[in-house]
Amino acid sequence: MNTKISSDSTLDRASLAPLALWGGLECTVARIRDEFRNQIKETGHHGRLDDLDRIAALGLRTLRYPVVLETISPDRPDQQDWAWHDTRLHRLQALGIAPIAGLVHHGSGPAYTSLVDSAFPDIVAAHAERVARRYPWITQYTPINEPLTTARFSGLYGHWYPHGRDMATFLRTLVNQCRAVALSMQAIRRIQPDAQLVQTEDLGKAFSTPLMQYQADYENERRWLSFDLLCGRVDRQHPWHEIFVQAGVGARELAFFVESPCPPDIIGINHYLTSERFLDHRLARYPGFHQNTTASHTYVDVEAVRIDLPARQIGPEARLREAWERYRLPVAVTEAHHGCSRDEQLRWLMEVWNAAQRLRTEGADIRAVTVWSLLGAVDWNSLLQHKNGFYEPGVFDVRVDPPRPTALASATASLAATGDFDHPVLDRAGWWKREERFYRPRSRNGRLRAVGSPRRLLITGASGTLGQAFSRVCDLRGLDHNLVSRRDMDIADTASIDAALQAYRPWAVINTAGYVRVAEAEREAERCFRENTEGAGLLAQACARLGIPYVSFSSDLVFNGDLGRPYVESDAVDPKGVYGRSKAEAEQRILAAHDKALVIRTSAFFGPWDVYNFAHGVLSGLARGRRMQAPAAVAVSPTYVPDLVHATLDLMIDGAAGIWHLANRGHVSWHGFAVMLAEAAGLDAGAVAVADAGARPAVTVLTSERGIVMPTLAHGIHRYLHDSQDSWRMTVGQGHS
Repeated sequence: MNTKISSDSTLDRASLAPLALWGGLECTVARIRDEFRNQIKETGHHGRLDDLDRIAALGLRTLRYPVVLETISPDRPDQQDWAWHDTRLHRLQALGIAPIAGLVHHGSGPAYTSLVDSAFPDIVAAHAERVARRYPWITQYTPINEPLTTARFSGLYGHWYPHGRDMATFLRTLVNQCRAVALSMQAIRRIQPDAQLVQTEDLGKAFSTPLMQYQADYENERRWLSFDLLCGRVDRQHPWHEIFVQAGVGARELAFFVESPCPPDIIGINHYLTSERFLDHRLARYPGFHQNTTASHTYVDVEAVRIDLPARQIGPEARLREAWERYRLPVAVTEAHHGCSRDEQLRWLMEVWNAAQRLRTEGADIRAVTVWSLLGAVDWNSLLQHKNGFYEPGVFDVRVDPPRPTALASATASLAATGDFDHPVLDRAGWWKREERFYRPRSRNGRLRAVGSPRRLLITGASGTLGQAFSRVCDLRGLDHNLVSRRDMDIADTASIDAALQAYRPWAVINTAGYVRVAEAEREAERCFRENTEGAGLLAQACARLGIPYVSFSSDLVFNGDLGRPYVESDAVDPKGVYGRSKAEAEQRILAAHDKALVIRTSAFFGPWDVYNFAHGVLSGLARGRRMQAPAAVAVSPTYVPDLVHATLDLMIDGAAGIWHLANRGHVSWHGFAVMLAEAAGLDAGAVAVADAGARPAVTVLTSERGIVMPTLAHGIHRYLHDSQDSWRMTVGQGHS
């Protein structure tokens, strides 16, 4: 493949408008067996008209927006309900935002049709005509989103309706969708002659071992089929023409596309980190992986990004260049999204944006990059097949009411206004370019780091559970940092703080240091207040003077437990003991000194990386055959440390401030927690006795009025058992108590 656009096709860069930033909402209405899933409802946008004002405030002026058949004509094709769409499309018009109207998004249509229905193309086209007549000011359309991807998931892999798993169903669903696109644009253009087709597709590429090259070649030709059909390229000489015919697609059906081509006005490329695949026949390298078979070989299909391939062969820049070289039609990135931590989301967006900018300098006609999905997505980690409520935030986090802008909102606003964005996390490459991504370590030594000196975090509390956990997770997320102990910086000494901040020059400070022995605090009050209160306050003052973001931790013990319900952030504090008073006063000092500080209240740590927690003690005891006791009167919020660390880092990067409650969802007594652990680990839960029968009940459970951003306790326990690698079992033969 050429690495430069040939000179005879180079465009006049001066004639091109600057690279545009578009936005988009995840708006899939997918049928899975006999149930429909609607992402507009699941992300809450269905009930929030003011989302459009938030989007407009970012500076976006083009928005991929749903006008989907399934929501307008759900019961009969001749009956329509336009009320919801009228309100929102007219609001977009008033805000100066041009919609790219999506008519079917990963859907099979309402229950009265489907992707294998011969009437499907005409039903969609009739819907398109009604949309064009009702909203004649809309000039850009995506009648069918990602027809090839939808055909694979619905007709070849069986994920979505009609759950086909064969070539005939795959190709029938593809042809029906592409015919629907062509007929829809014909209908729209009879009303709006200048209407543009923005045709989207998820574009990846298959790589392979030499033995599996034939399969990679086959898949690499297949990936272009939707664009080839619409561009009229699937004639009798096309390598897939005979495959279509053998699968039951008539030659006359294919001739329709040749005789009435409907090339996109803009080719929309959606590219994800999992879009590129590597086919490997060396099965022993991938134990436990699903295996595929051809007539000749068995192989695994894994993410190409985790294989040591030449950097220029993979990634968004390579795929965009291919699309431009193949069709010489204007190109836009119509989805740029990565469901990962906030730092990785920022890195991915900027990688896609910079790739588009570089290709424009070569002369490629790249029109726009689309920030996707503005409101996040639900359960896409299972391709919508399981209702787990797994939410991936986008530019806004809809777990908060009203939706909370994330760091992606700052990036979006900056790109829309200036075409550029900077953040310290961008000093490191994304995980897909770091050494730890590989399934098999590379032979050469060294880790991929950014050029120059990356900006770094400063984390206090090197000897503590939380400090160690932050360091470990920051390594995983590519966040350069210094983890310091009291010898490096005494947070209760102003001179020591100033010297350390001058030496380390952090872009943010995370304070996990402090006095943690709750019972002993009653007789060591002076030391407890020095470490928890004075130190946290002095460090906040120093960070405020330097304009450095600051994060510190508080406790559920700032509450007395008498409220009788879970506590939210605005509830009045009323600590009973010295430890709780030290944390409550620390909160006041921090927020008085630093108005942008983030204070995290949390509770009852348990984690996989040390043995000094309740979960390990209970499980190791039960595994040794001991009977265990645990209090039942006090209800708490057990908090899985990795979840706490990830959520805190995301909030910090987002610029969140004030007090937040972070604890895994669900509350339980210590006794109930022990029982949950035992049952999940397959141990004898009956061996856990109540330790405080008749004691006065207390509830120091934490919940949040600012946003529930932590997973459930049950999910945390499940991952604890996996991540701890049965370390509690290992103590059985080592004499640990």
